[in-house]
Amino acid sequence: QVQLVESGGGLVQAGGSLRLSCAASGLTTSDHTMGWFRQAPGKEPEFVTSIDWSGTVTHYVDSVKGRFTISRDNSKNTVYLQMNSLKPEDTAIYSCAASRLMGIVTRRNRYDYWGQGTQVTVSS
Repeated sequence: QVQLVESGGGLVQAGGSLRLSCAASGLTTSDHTMGWFRQAPGKEPEFVTSIDWSGTVTHYVDSVKGRFTISRDNSKNTVYLQMNSLKPEDTAIYSCAASRLMGIVTRRNRYDYWGQGTQVTVSS
């Protein structure tokens, strides 16, 4: 059974940092493209970032470029999202996902497995 479990969310002041983790079991992250999505209250889910199976190619939504970094540690079957210079508009539930497709994947319906999400709240 595949499980993706996010951790690391919390409450932080604007300008602060958080590091989210996504630990996978039941699948090998090195065989999957991994992604992070977020959903703010009252809004549609939004693609945040993706990293390909090799870990060498990444893609970010414009609003987080230069502030967020996705990375993976295949030895730990874990993907990370380092979030710096956080803004109140980054407040959302952040979910990680795994896709069997190769390359960068930005569409939600191209992901096969999802975590439950972790809340990130940025106060002004």
